[in-house]
Amino acid sequence: MYRSPALEEDQMTKLHGFSRRGLLKGGLAGIVATGVSPLIFSRGAYAQEFCNNPTGDTVTLGFVMPLTGAYADEGADQQRAYELAVEHLNGGGDGGMIPTFSSKTLKGNGILGKKVAYVTGDDQTKPDAGRDTARRMIERDGAVMITGCSSSGVAIAEQALCQEKGIIYMAGLTHSNDTTGKDKKRYGFRHFFNAYQSGIALGPILGEAYGKERVAYHLTADYTWGWTQEESMIAATEALGWKTLPPVRTPVNAGDFSQYLTPVLNSGADVLVLNHYGFDGVNSITQAMQFGMRDKQANGKNFEIVLPLVSDLMAKGAGEAIKGVYGTANWDWQLGDEASKAFTKSFGAKFGQPPSQIAQTSYAQVLLYADAVERAGTFYPPEVIKALEGFEFDGLGNGPTTYRAEDHQCFKEVYAVKGKDSPANPFDLLEVVGVASKESVTYDPSIFGGELGPDTAVVC
Repeated sequence: MYRSPALEEDQMTKLHGFSRRGLLKGGLAGIVATGVSPLIFSRGAYAQEFCNNPTGDTVTLGFVMPLTGAYADEGADQQRAYELAVEHLNGGGDGGMIPTFSSKTLKGNGILGKKVAYVTGDDQTKPDAGRDTARRMIERDGAVMITGCSSSGVAIAEQALCQEKGIIYMAGLTHSNDTTGKDKKRYGFRHFFNAYQSGIALGPILGEAYGKERVAYHLTADYTWGWTQEESMIAATEALGWKTLPPVRTPVNAGDFSQYLTPVLNSGADVLVLNHYGFDGVNSITQAMQFGMRDKQANGKNFEIVLPLVSDLMAKGAGEAIKGVYGTANWDWQLGDEASKAFTKSFGAKFGQPPSQIAQTSYAQVLLYADAVERAGTFYPPEVIKALEGFEFDGLGNGPTTYRAEDHQCFKEVYAVKGKDSPANPFDLLEVVGVASKESVTYDPSIFGGELGPDTAVVC
């Protein structure tokens, strides 16, 4: 982060009782003679001066979630996961995925021996509210790391703030290509997959299920996530041979989508792609079913509906409407690996229900931050960033995973899922019908642009 000479002088004056002008005039020898060692010349010492450096016996993490608004269901499960992660870091419970995590630095004694404390806040599924909440946590509560969000708009706003403040941001559920693309930041890291990867994973599944001569109509949430998912799905389906009608943008938290659904019936489309999430996804797909779309034919084909990003929380809300509908997911609680089973058992014992994909990615982000601090041996953000960049790991439920240094995007398997026709229980709503390999969803880091920016530590 750039700091003006005036700011440098002011900080040095406060820390050491001398000015930049005096330094230039008297030279290094004059300063040493005072018995004061300037931290700027000693990396080990200077590293102790950074925003919210935890000096007591606790360290505070900030959890910002959508507890109200269109993604409130996601936020509620996110909060559960954060509470569980803190419990496990502090040595409580059965440890969850700490024993299965390939990195063995976490011992259940907090982070670097400091007990983990936390503060929570509501981003209201709104970027400004999320940014303001994160700012209060940094400036008032001394949070050394911020994590959260179920909206890419919120994630991008919070990530930019954390870059300004020199606070590491471990994003929650953010699916826009922009988060680790044009809006990526040195202090921001994303465990969740993105819209481009959804297209790679879902395109072949749709081609096999529905054929290569289709006409798609997109209803799209009108913000960064919706735009990039729409773009990615159009690219993936047009590569199959599908045609795309002009997309229609819808506001977040619209509630009633009837005015947007009515034109679809006479548009000439035979597939409706709903680029909606949370309550918006539940409402739009439920209302599409009420319009009888799944019972209609168009262009001599059965009319189909696609929900490119879906969660079991949405599936529960949509009920019958989700049956047979394809989408993609970051994780599923019924995966058979030891890490997924351990997390599902731990989460279920505490909260009486299986964890969702946002719970898994949120929990994983807290463990990944704590592990990076332990491996770095310090909370000093530039060193923690280095520990995360290029980090390869396993045992957190997604198989072998890499945090790519160039854009801070995680690369791992991506799952194509489908709403089950005959669920075995109220939580058995989605089934994995395809797995895109880590290699197949890996792309050139330059395709989405953006610059990470500097990793200069910031003194609050």
